[in-house]
Amino acid sequence: MTVELICVGTELLLGNIVNTNAAFLAEQCAALGLSCYYQTVVGDNRERLLQTVHTALSRSDIILLSGGLGPTKDDLTKETVAEALGLKLLEDKASREKIASYFQTRGKIPTENNWKQALVPEGGRAVENRNGTAPGIIMERDGKCIVLMPGPPEELKPMFMEEIAPYLRKLGGEVISSVTVKIVGIGESSAETKVADLMEKQDNPTLAPYAKTGEVHFRVTARAGTETEAAALNAPLVEELKKRFGSFVYTTDDAVTLEKAVADILRKRGLTMTTAESCTGGMLAARMVNVAGVSEVLKAGFVTYANEAKSSLLGVREETLRLFGAVSSRTAEEMAQGAARAAGADVAVAITGIAGPDGGTAKKPVGLVYISCYVCGKADTQEYHFAGSRMKIREYATVSALTQLRRMLVS
Repeated sequence: MTVELICVGTELLLGNIVNTNAAFLAEQCAALGLSCYYQTVVGDNRERLLQTVHTALSRSDIILLSGGLGPTKDDLTKETVAEALGLKLLEDKASREKIASYFQTRGKIPTENNWKQALVPEGGRAVENRNGTAPGIIMERDGKCIVLMPGPPEELKPMFMEEIAPYLRKLGGEVISSVTVKIVGIGESSAETKVADLMEKQDNPTLAPYAKTGEVHFRVTARAGTETEAAALNAPLVEELKKRFGSFVYTTDDAVTLEKAVADILRKRGLTMTTAESCTGGMLAARMVNVAGVSEVLKAGFVTYANEAKSSLLGVREETLRLFGAVSSRTAEEMAQGAARAAGADVAVAITGIAGPDGGTAKKPVGLVYISCYVCGKADTQEYHFAGSRMKIREYATVSALTQLRRMLVS
């Protein structure tokens, strides 16, 4: 079955709000085995919304709309969809009672326009909104299914997962199952070259590459009658990717990030770590802190931007700074060793470089970064050259540090 998404709101068109609902709904529909060929964003305008709804009804089996269910005059979704279907709006008693209860429990008095949210197109079914006042609505008409949901993500997401998804699942259709093979330490073009033959003959399952900052993800997706059957179709291709990329693969679990993979290795080996950062300004430590329970392995993080801090906190020798400079392999290595010593950690990762846009020279251009990993007395220091904005260089340096550390830990 085909599904079409319509997100309503002038604020989305103006860029005042990022349309996260579309990404969420598209992903959930794919998991339900629904094919999504069209997504539309339309402002709070009756004529344009009416045209959009008519077009969707002409080409899709299921239409999911988000937004425009509030109490104000510019909230037109329900009224416009009812008009498109030739239906009257009738008050839903249960919805009115829930709206009244919502305000009563908060010690507030609803205004007259709040009762507008209790109106439902005739024949439609109100869907309880446990996180707001605007109920969702499910309608079936001439073989089509139309679902209206509130715009705020904190209302839409739980409503979809608890009420809408089970309803859509009953409509039938195939199941789509995906596995993401996450790879680091190899560029996107090189990674795609390694699987060019697999991508040329793909059918079911399919193989799609996604470039991340410093990473490449391959999404393996199969379509079948059941989740078990789809997973069985995915398994051989996933194993083939693991075989071809070997240690470059760090996980096939969507929930596992690169920093979590590193933390898991440290935890398994009983090692503790620290960070020493200059140009990244704490980005590496922040990535590690994203991991729940990382306090078991992460002891401290140093941000030593000035030379004085590199010397006083990490023990980088003034002679090293004078002869080689703050951005050098020697300084990076001494930063790592000093951080491990200062924190009493088994592992240390140091980053120093020129993030720009100023500060570069012919010998040391913007984007030059040195990363040193110190693991149980052994150091590995690498030179990198990144391109892009100041933020992008810092992000690439952070990912490269995690990748370099992981490679050293698993070698």
